[in-house]
Amino acid sequence: MSVAVRAAGLVKRYGPRVAVDGVDFEVRTGECFGLLGPNGAGKSTTMRMLCCLSPRDGGELAVLGIDPERDPRALKHRIGVVGQEITLDLELTVRENLLVYARYFAIPAAEARVRGDELLELVALADRAGEAVERLSGGMKRRLQIARALVNRPELVLLDEPTTGLDPQARHVVWERLRELRRRGVTLVLTTHYMDEAEQLCDRLVVMDHGHVVREGRPADLVRAEVGREVLELRMGPDDLARLRALPDLAGAGIQVEGDLVQLAGDDAEGLHARLRAAGVGGELQAARRATLEDVFLRLTGRRLRED
Repeated sequence: MSVAVRAAGLVKRYGPRVAVDGVDFEVRTGECFGLLGPNGAGKSTTMRMLCCLSPRDGGELAVLGIDPERDPRALKHRIGVVGQEITLDLELTVRENLLVYARYFAIPAAEARVRGDELLELVALADRAGEAVERLSGGMKRRLQIARALVNRPELVLLDEPTTGLDPQARHVVWERLRELRRRGVTLVLTTHYMDEAEQLCDRLVVMDHGHVVREGRPADLVRAEVGREVLELRMGPDDLARLRALPDLAGAGIQVEGDLVQLAGDDAEGLHARLRAAGVGGELQAARRATLEDVFLRLTGRRLRED
């Protein structure tokens, strides 16, 4: 399979701070690839280097075979970018936003109208074509921003937190539109803080922290490798926690403690709970559930709140 993005030893500094510190990854053509990490991990900085918005300070980078610093104009004609902020022209109509944007790519007016209508159908906004953008809901604006990024028929679309602030219904609509792009052969690279979004959309992903890639793989593989099949959650006092830590056969259970919340990972949460009760370890059961990518994320990057 061909490679759409190749980063090797990628470095970005802001004064004395190293935001991206020797990052390596490859994005295969036609896949959806995720960049995950807490605030300050370096994922948005990496995205800015991919889309020609920020020069790198070290390493090698090729996007669709092009060095973003050497030929940004050629690259911008082949990619689409959906940023975190809504940057639509609010005073224009939905259709006018697409037609005006098409001019940046020297797309003839007649062709731009055809593409615009096709894209509005794709993002389910055809019935809103004549409305002013300022009257749209947040979810509709996000879908229009995705449509605008597709005007030039890009081979690669970069999406920086594409569903932030959307309600669950709107998020699912955006997900389906992104899946449709995948079915059409478009390569997607996205950042997100929603772990269920990454599980739903990403073929592969990297988890970043402090400017480094700490894990890479398929979401399901990472969950199995880092956590297991299931997670048991209990509220425990100090005495029960001490008894739990004294059990020698639970060394591989992946115990995580946050305040009085104790999580134990394994392949059978209910069976594990029964073993604890039999061993005299109490606690209030909170959940016995399937392990998720969020469990992986928190185990790799910690639970401490990060600022940007």
